[in-house]
Amino acid sequence: MIKLLLCLTLPLYLLDQWSKSWIVANFDLHGREDEVIKGTFWLHHTANTGVAFGMFNGTQYANYAFGAISLLALGFITWMYRSGAFPGRLSKTAVALLVSGIFGNLTDRIFRAHDNGILFGGRLFDGYVVDFLRFDFGFPPFNPWPSFNVADSCVVIAAILLGIASFVEQPPKKTVVKN
Repeated sequence: MIKLLLCLTLPLYLLDQWSKSWIVANFDLHGREDEVIKGTFWLHHTANTGVAFGMFNGTQYANYAFGAISLLALGFITWMYRSGAFPGRLSKTAVALLVSGIFGNLTDRIFRAHDNGILFGGRLFDGYVVDFLRFDFGFPPFNPWPSFNVADSCVVIAAILLGIASFVEQPPKKTVVKN
């Protein structure tokens, strides 16, 4: 698992943080949008203190609640991993992606300030998650798809892989101890 964390989790976490920092440095918050693929894909800078699809965005204690949920999820994933709940390569890859995504957005919630992009001297969990990828596929429910980032992509791909792994990987063997 250490190899997956170093070769997959860490590079994706760094890509997530670098891409968000680049967006913060080059795009004003809720400012311009640059069209990358005509009528389909744009880059922009938006703030999200909520969760998927912007639910609970801007609510007073969203960062605290979702920060705590992220920490609990990391603890639960660690416990599940140690108990052998991820027996195969597919589920272990999913866990590596999930950890990358959780850490990427948690880092933003803790350190990303609204004024200069990085929180120094402010209160922890006063930040926001930077979302910057916007797609519009022109047909419901994908018009437009809510903005997201690299960490969000890691979480979604991890969920898909865990779903597939639940069908193709063998559950861990339970040993029965007889007295």
